[in-house]
Parts: sequence; C-alpha cells; structure tokens
Amino acid sequence: MAAGRCLLPAIPLLALSFFAEFCNGGKVGVCYGRNADDLPTPDKVADLIQLHSIKYVRIYDANIQVLKAFANTGVELMVGIPNSDLLAISQFQSNADTWLKNNILPYYPATTITYITVGAEITESPINVSSLVVPAMTNVHNALKKVGLHKRIVVSSTHSLRVLSRSFPPSAGAFDSKYASFLKPMLEFLAEIQSPFMIDLYPYYAYRDSSGNVSLDYALFEPSSDVIDPNTGLVYTSMFDAQMDAIFFALMALNFRTLRVVVTETGWPNKGSAKETAATVDNAQSYNSNLIRHVINDTGTPAKPREEIDVYIFSLFNENRKPGLESERNWGLFYPDQTSIYSLDLTGKGKVDAVTGANISSSNGTWCVASANASEQDLKNALDWACGSGNVDCSAIQPSQPCFQPDTLASHASYAFNSYYQQNGVTDIACSFGGAGVRTTKDPSYDNCNYVTSGKVNNANSTAPLSTPSTAESSASSPGIDALFLLLLVLHLILFESLFVEIKFLGGCHLYSMADIL
Repeated sequence: MAAGRCLLPAIPLLALSFFAEFCNGGKVGVCYGRNADDLPTPDKVADLIQLHSIKYVRIYDANIQVLKAFANTGVELMVGIPNSDLLAISQFQSNADTWLKNNILPYYPATTITYITVGAEITESPINVSSLVVPAMTNVHNALKKVGLHKRIVVSSTHSLRVLSRSFPPSAGAFDSKYASFLKPMLEFLAEIQSPFMIDLYPYYAYRDSSGNVSLDYALFEPSSDVIDPNTGLVYTSMFDAQMDAIFFALMALNFRTLRVVVTETGWPNKGSAKETAATVDNAQSYNSNLIRHVINDTGTPAKPREEIDVYIFSLFNENRKPGLESERNWGLFYPDQTSIYSLDLTGKGKVDAVTGANISSSNGTWCVASANASEQDLKNALDWACGSGNVDCSAIQPSQPCFQPDTLASHASYAFNSYYQQNGVTDIACSFGGAGVRTTKDPSYDNCNYVTSGKVNNANSTAPLSTPSTAESSASSPGIDALFLLLLVLHLILFESLFVEIKFLGGCHLYSMADIL
C-alpha cells in the first residue's frame, strides 16, 4: 500500500460521479430570521426555499410552526437556543432533557435537524451570559447522547468577529483575553465532541466603518489591489478570506488547529440610509454571488487553501422590525411577498461566463416586473388584461408549470408583464400597466422559470424537445455504440495518466489517477 493511500476495489467508470459528490466544496445556506410583521407563513417559506433549491437553513429558535413546515422537505435545519434560555438549560440537566423532548424529538427525523446552536453572539449580549454557555452546551449534548442523537445533531454556539482582539494582519489574529474564561473551555469542548467553531463575518461593516482604509472591491470579492500579510507573505484578494484566516490563526495560537470553522452569518444589505452608500442592490448581488462561487468552488483561504467552508447567507427576507440604521432591516434576498430582490443563483451551478468565470445572473437586456408599490387590485387587473386582451401566453404560471411557484399575485404578474413587454417593443409604454409595472436590468428568472427577452418569447418555458431525432441519429446512441465508446474512453484514460479525479475518502480529498481507480 502506497503511503497515505487506501487501496480501493476496481470501480466502474460510471460510478465516478458518486465519488465526485464528496468533493463538491463548501455548503451554502440561508438564515431565516423572523423579526418582521409582514412575512409569509412558515409553510409558504418552506415552499419558497425548496423552489430555489436551498438545502441548508438556519433558524434562531425552535418555533413549532417552522419545524413542522420543514417536515419531509429534506432541508437541513440549524436550530437555535436563544440567550434568554441559557440560564435554565445551564443550571439543570433535566431542563435540557425537557427542552429536547418538547422542541426537537416530536419533529425529528421528519424534519432534518443537523445543528443546535446554544446561544448567539454572546459577547454582544446586553446581559452577560458567557459563563452559562459551556454548561448549557454540555447539557444539550448530554441530552442528545441519552437518546442516541449526539452523532447526528451537532452542538455549538455562534460568535461575533468581536471575539477577536485583533484581526489584521490575519496572521496576528488573536482572541480577546477578556473572553478567555469561557472561550478556552468552549474550544476544548468543541474539540472533544468534534464540533465546529461558528462565526458571523460581515465585511460590509468593516468597509462601512473604515472605507478610507478598505476598498469596496476588496470587500465585495471583486478584483482589487492585493493585500499582503507582512508576517507570512500570504496574498489576500478579499476581506472575507482575511477575516477567515484571522480566525484560523487565532485558533492555531491556542493550539486548536483541527477545529472546523462554519460561517453562520454573512451577507450584504440591499438598502441603507443616506450615509450608507454601499448598501445597494448591486453590491448585495455582487457580494453574495461572489461568495457563493468562492464557497462552491472549494477555494479555501490563503492560509488554508482548498479548505471546505460552509456559510449561511443573512438573510432570507428583509425584516422590518429590526432596530438600528436603515440597512439593518434590508439584508434580505426576498421581499415579504416572496419576489426576489435581485437575481441570485443560490446553488452556485448557474451558467458561467467562459471568459471571466463569473456566474451569469442577467443579460444585456431589460425585463418588466410588478412594482413593489402597486396595489393588489391593480396587479390583478393588469394580470387579467395581459393574459386576456394582451394576448400573453400565461400557461407557464398555471399549476404544475415552471413559473407557478411562488403562487403569489406579484410573481405571476411579473411573468405576464415581462412577456407582454418583450412582445411589444421593449418600451416604457409596454411596461406601464397603469403604473403597476417597472423595468429592471436584473434578470428575474429562477430555477426552471425563464423570463424571456425579445425574440425568445414562445419557447421560454417549454418542456418539449426542440426537435425529434432522426432514425440515423437515434441509432448513433444505441447500446452497442455506447458500450464501445465507453470502452475506448476507459482505455484512453488508463493510457494518459495526467487525468486525475478527486475523491474524498476517510475525511480528506486526495488525488487518484484513473489507473489507481480502475
């Protein structure tokens, strides 16, 4: 056996896709906050999340309606225990047992729960609860252990970047000594149960508060002047990576080198006050699009290249009851009516520009969508007209069709308005609808629902094949020819050792040649 390798039995070529799934990079989730009075019901939110292929969701409590709504969806939930509950759970094991019995066990495993976060950003809490966190985490973990779920549901706690006393240069990253009394025991506990350290990272705040020292492009993952760590010589092209490495170096300084780090909140606001000039839709789209691509591509950081990093984008909706500056209420990916604030491919698998490598989220054209300021009656009247006298093909927004979900008036009206707009000259008048329509340069398409541009109206959401293959074409893909092609391909791969396939095996990604596998 070669050093550092495990011998595998012969694997058919067609099975390689199975192994490829293990090396897909980090995961991207979304935070589902509910500090608002205008949000859709949890069951509609669960539908929206599935519609947009979101697989990982963080919630901040154990709300019964939310847990029920996600039953049998396959979405993996990170469930939170608020700081206000830490005292009771930390004092007695029986309280943790009861919390688990009442809040998790009735809904698990129909509702997939993978994490329980015990407390959130405790260093930011107006009431000092830091001494309660580790005892509470221990009790929750013990409660899970009693019912045999401690290896299926992971316990941790989330932190603000302010847990560091220094974050620049990244190699000087260090935890604040005033938090040592709870941090050291917590890190020891996390290492013991093999749980990740969780951190909330916001390059937006670092840029907003130090715009004279930090470039906007650097904060947005856009091409910018490189930042070099003078101690290590490592080159940083994004603030996110610099903040991540500051955490890694702080952990290494305390000899916790193997702890994984999960980013439980990050994002960019889509709107702000007059002084918050960087809080815009375009910047929010740029940051989150670049973040997703960075994570999905398994890029890692300069200090830990190829490190898998899981992130949760904050947040699903704008939340109108949050206090503070205007930006605090505008971090959402969606409006409360479930329409997208901007186009974002949350799977990271959208079309990619062959030259720049960037995900394509809009075309050079314009689209027409329902105005957020239009009344429900105006939208209904305009929708009825577009699908009637306006001669728009509205079959795509019928039940079971690609654009039916989300089943909202605004979403259906947006699809119909755009179809009419594209068919009638792409003019201001064609997008008027009595003030109910508004033009946008952001492609509102999502998943299998394609918002057409001029000249592509008829087949935008067609599920039928464009043409029927001829007899000759059909015979070219017969089983005999496929088998011969496959055999030749296998022989070719064996002869040319330069082609490698990544396989994650026993916790790590290693390079294996095709000859090793076959």
